[in-house]
Amino acid sequence: MKVTFLGTGTSQGVPVIACHCAVCQSTDPKDNRLRSAVLIEYDDQTLVVDTGPDFRYQMLRAKVQHLDAILITHSHKDHIAGLDDVRAFNYFQQEALPVYGSVASHDALKREFYYAFSDFKYPGIPQLELKELSSGVPFAVGKKEIMPVEVMHHLMPVLGFRIGNFAYITDAKTVSESSKALLEGVEVLVINALQEEPHISHFTKDEALAFAKEIKAKETYLTHISHRFGKHEAIQAKLPEGVFVAYDQLVLTID
Repeated sequence: MKVTFLGTGTSQGVPVIACHCAVCQSTDPKDNRLRSAVLIEYDDQTLVVDTGPDFRYQMLRAKVQHLDAILITHSHKDHIAGLDDVRAFNYFQQEALPVYGSVASHDALKREFYYAFSDFKYPGIPQLELKELSSGVPFAVGKKEIMPVEVMHHLMPVLGFRIGNFAYITDAKTVSESSKALLEGVEVLVINALQEEPHISHFTKDEALAFAKEIKAKETYLTHISHRFGKHEAIQAKLPEGVFVAYDQLVLTID
């Protein structure tokens, strides 16, 4: 299985508009972060987790030619705003795209992209097939089983996803014991770490590290990173062995 980080930034991305901080002015390409999303490829399947505002460019940059499914973590705009651009895949594949997510996420999609769900189907609108998920109830895309894992983004439920010994979790602040149990045995963990300072709805660096240690991940990759966290190399220098700062276009090969 191959995992490509399409974006590793927070809701504003990095650089932030009109910001002149050292991170936003950095010439290191690893400090340029689109909104968080990943591409997952296995067997003959290609999945994307989240379709934020940068979705179109992310698909072009990664040269994605075919898409089999979309997994939605939650309905904040930095995770769904680019969904309209699946129209290109609809056209070339001549079929609707399955969009997996919670009832709450699907309700939000129906509001935000109302024209895709209206009785009158205007030519060229996105063709979406909504498939409902619940935490702890596995589903399959192709031959692999995927486990949805609920975490809390302050008061908002968010779905993470586990595939074999790999798990992708973003926008987490608290994780229940039952959800932690679903992550038992995960060897490669992707987890959000917004910044060093406390935040109401995101893990800090130390909270992310503590969580990774608790579930005994062998490798951990930090994502959903704010410009307030610091430059890529400075963050990496503070991390223990086996923990890495993810960056856009990083590719992992999962055994």
